[in-house]
Amino acid sequence: MRNFSTREAARKLGTTQASLSRYMAAKKIPTPKLVTYGRFRVHAWTEADIERVRKLLPKIKNGRKTRYEKKHSAVSTQQSAKPKKKPQPRAAVPHKKS
Repeated sequence: MRNFSTREAARKLGTTQASLSRYMAAKKIPTPKLVTYGRFRVHAWTEADIERVRKLLPKIKNGRKTRYEKKHSAVSTQQSAKPKKKPQPRAAVPHKKS
């Protein structure tokens, strides 16, 4: 069974490595097992780990944007009912000649 790095897993999931690391730090997704390579400890992602996260991503991805759209959707429908007025043209300002 092949293991993938966090960068490769993010590429397979269609997101960035930074986003995936941020989700792991916030405990929004389960972290895969850690493997030590010399002095470095890296996450070793399996296909099963990637598929598990693939099912969780739609629930957490762009959560801020979703809340924003829900919050302002009622306001936007009220504003669209009002007729839009064109802004009045400004008066011309004469320029000084040098």
